[in-house]
Amino acid sequence: MIGRLNHVAIAVPDLEAACAQYRDTLGANVGAPQDEPDHGVTVVFIELPNTKVELLYPLGENSPIQGFLDKNPAGGIHHICYEVDDILAARDRLQASGARVLGSGEPKIGAHGKPVLFLHPKDFTGTLVELEQI
Repeated sequence: MIGRLNHVAIAVPDLEAACAQYRDTLGANVGAPQDEPDHGVTVVFIELPNTKVELLYPLGENSPIQGFLDKNPAGGIHHICYEVDDILAARDRLQASGARVLGSGEPKIGAHGKPVLFLHPKDFTGTLVELEQI
């Protein structure tokens, strides 16, 4: 059901410093920040030859990323994202097997302009999983 690893998302307390570290220290291709108000985050994608890293920074006071950073002030890995061909079929199969989809269960449009869903970390060995329809 799941396809390629689309990205690993890292919550960061200082977006500019994190971008500079990836760009200047690691020599990575760092994209421009983009605000995602529906998700309460500002994201920056770092393009790698085989996947992406997504830097997450809180956008607004109610950002779920702020809660993560309150518990992890230095930041850290927030979630991993896998590609799926049909997000509704994937959701239905996962729910039928007992996995919990976060939120309403209906896909939202993610930072790539494609439908996404998040799966409860307690159902996936403590890892928040994002599914993105390709």
